[in-house]
Amino acid sequence: MDFSLLDKPVQFLKGVGPRRAEALRGMGLVTARDVLLHVPRRYDDASTVQSIAELEVGMDATVRGWVRTKGVIPTRAGLRIFQAVLEDDSGRITVAWPGQPWLDRKLREGDVLVVTGPVRFFHGRQIQPREFTLVGRGDDGESRDARQGTIFVAYPASEDVPQWVLRGVFDKNLDALLPLADAEEWLPDDERERLGLPRPSEAFSALHRPATLADADTGRRRLAFDELFFLQLVQAQVRHRQTRERPGISFERTNELIRPLHEALPFALTNAQAQVLREITADMTSSRRMNRLLQGDVGAGKTLVALFAMLLAAEDGWQSVLLAPTELLAEQHARKLRELTAELPVDVVLLTGRMGAAPRREALEAIRDGSARLVVGTHALLQDEVDYARLGLVVVDEQHRFGVRQRMVLAERDPPPDVLVMSATPIPRSLALTLYGDLDLSVLDELPPGRKPIRTSLRYPGKRDEVYRFIDSELARGRQAYVVYPLVEESEKLDLRAAAQEFERLSEEVFPHRRLGLLHGKMHSDEKDATMRAFLSGDIALLVATSVIEVGIDVANASVMVIEHAERFGLSQLHQLRGRVGRGAAKSHCILIAEAGGESRERLVVFRDTSDGFAIARADLRIRGQGDLFGSQQHGRDPVLRFADLTRDEDLLLAAQRLARRLVEADPDLTDPAHVRVRAVLDARYAERLKLFGVG
Repeated sequence: MDFSLLDKPVQFLKGVGPRRAEALRGMGLVTARDVLLHVPRRYDDASTVQSIAELEVGMDATVRGWVRTKGVIPTRAGLRIFQAVLEDDSGRITVAWPGQPWLDRKLREGDVLVVTGPVRFFHGRQIQPREFTLVGRGDDGESRDARQGTIFVAYPASEDVPQWVLRGVFDKNLDALLPLADAEEWLPDDERERLGLPRPSEAFSALHRPATLADADTGRRRLAFDELFFLQLVQAQVRHRQTRERPGISFERTNELIRPLHEALPFALTNAQAQVLREITADMTSSRRMNRLLQGDVGAGKTLVALFAMLLAAEDGWQSVLLAPTELLAEQHARKLRELTAELPVDVVLLTGRMGAAPRREALEAIRDGSARLVVGTHALLQDEVDYARLGLVVVDEQHRFGVRQRMVLAERDPPPDVLVMSATPIPRSLALTLYGDLDLSVLDELPPGRKPIRTSLRYPGKRDEVYRFIDSELARGRQAYVVYPLVEESEKLDLRAAAQEFERLSEEVFPHRRLGLLHGKMHSDEKDATMRAFLSGDIALLVATSVIEVGIDVANASVMVIEHAERFGLSQLHQLRGRVGRGAAKSHCILIAEAGGESRERLVVFRDTSDGFAIARADLRIRGQGDLFGSQQHGRDPVLRFADLTRDEDLLLAAQRLARRLVEADPDLTDPAHVRVRAVLDARYAERLKLFGVG
């Protein structure tokens, strides 16, 4: 399909030309399609506009009027204030922008503005706008009727391309562009009607010329569905390629290893663990290859679930590998698996980059001859010299530490092994489906009984000495503690305490009678490793660190986590840090030290009062917004989602995933004539994403 009409350069749109096109390109608006997809920043509803005569001091008001006079007023303190007198049918009011004299060059007498802000008294009534929209130039014939019931669109603009220019581009070109959008419609009418979504032309019209705010959201939802569908379509193709194109291994379950382990456990599996094991067993015993993401909160029992899967493979004579991001984590996993399988006739073999020559040769030989059924290691497991006799299952721990390509390396063998990737960083279901739509999703949302809650408290900086006394009392009882800082070293730009400097102060002034250690990301890997081993063995009582310790390390004796400048951390990061304590029998504490006020207060109160990692992740997404959750290293430079909002569009996401998977199951390469438009859109708009996943 030819997409050239919407891909024509923006220069050739009415009212643009070469000079203005250059300015538009600076905003990323290169083609006609880019203009259509320019997402409005906000909408002003003129039906809620108040007349100027109605305004009273103390109100928060939105008014619409035309600029009668304007100018810059200097003050004795040297501040320059741009002022305009705004007029509607009922009267006039002064509008003031302190420190923004440049507006005098941008606004003209006669311009029509929508202004929102508090009404104050300063030599008469005055508004200081939080925001305003230029809805018409004084010489363009715009009506001065301030009661007109219209939705005004405010776009992301720039100094070179102000609002009135963007509004002019849309006014002159939207009618001609809408039919071109319909020419690219890929969604069948029956499917579109079932989902209650408008055609593309209707969606773009509602987005850029809404009659009501509800109309604008209807348009947004159609465009949100489009981007969610094509994201899911790429991932559905990856999923199909990974699980269907080559036959998987049908593991035969004998229970000769699984039953003894189950009977030897001193506790019962949680309902969540039992359900996830049923899902994994169904995958592994079928001819369909498993490609599954296991999400679980800290302490939910992911490693035990992974062990049952590895034993299922071992029962049928296959090898399994557990890939960890660091050597300490790999050693920790190996130690735990050896404890759990001590009475079983299987060996756990460890392979890391730091091993000596003799044990490394021994490990490689055991992997090569197949006697190593359970293999644990780091990136060393990905090297060409590692020759697996019969690899059947790959388990990836803390999968976010590995790129898409890395977790596919071992999976690209023949026959292709099953894949289970694990994450201890809870994320909302909608985000998990978006980021990892190529994987089936299992969730451990239940903690084993008997796990002691971690007491979380919020303290102001003035209470720091009291916190230090509490830490010392815990250390005196033989416990260990962490103090975590957001920075490695002090910054001239940020008034924050930093790990390196605070380590010196705490060692010399606060805890001179204790052994302290320092850990941060700028240290050499050998030095970091030595420090963590000393803390793990108990030689270090108090570890001063940055968030480098947030994932994975299990020190059962650590009972206190103190997080300085807690307002500088995200909720999910705070939850991971809190998860470093509470792993032993002792009562554990997480203490946040943060400034009294600010927008972060809501986040910290949510964290203090909530222990459920999934609830915290949902709150984090709601409070912070989705932002750049995907990361440029994963999906290229352009934002993955412009229109979709994962906090309220989960219904669209689920519908998009169902449709994408159904389509790929029926026509994996999209060669059917009925899918020609889908294929054309995919190739034209998502080539980079296809290339990333290797399905282009």
